[in-house]
Amino acid sequence: MIILQGLNQTNTMKEITVEEFKTKLDNQEDFQLIDVREEFEYEICNLNGELIPMGSIFDSVEKISRDKPVIIHCKSGGRSGVVIAELEKRHGLSNLYNLKGGILAYAKQIDTGMATY
Repeated sequence: MIILQGLNQTNTMKEITVEEFKTKLDNQEDFQLIDVREEFEYEICNLNGELIPMGSIFDSVEKISRDKPVIIHCKSGGRSGVVIAELEKRHGLSNLYNLKGGILAYAKQIDTGMATY
């Protein structure tokens, strides 16, 4: 679990490891996967998630499920962490999970043949 510290607040964020994510994929569990990287990054490698870049996600909140787990990822977990913190703060979402280490961790630990950048 990550702890984000702001000026006068501390938020805890739910995370999922790449191993846990792979298990969910293998078990065909029902969840939404959102990739907050840029389109050019998505074209290099992706996890077949829905691409909603960080710069536009706050204008696309209606695309985020509220009735099942939502796993959000980026390259290494930083941008997705910021997105999750803001979505929780602004919209009260409580079903969001950060993919710990992002797509780089997935490529390193799960799919070692994945092309990365």
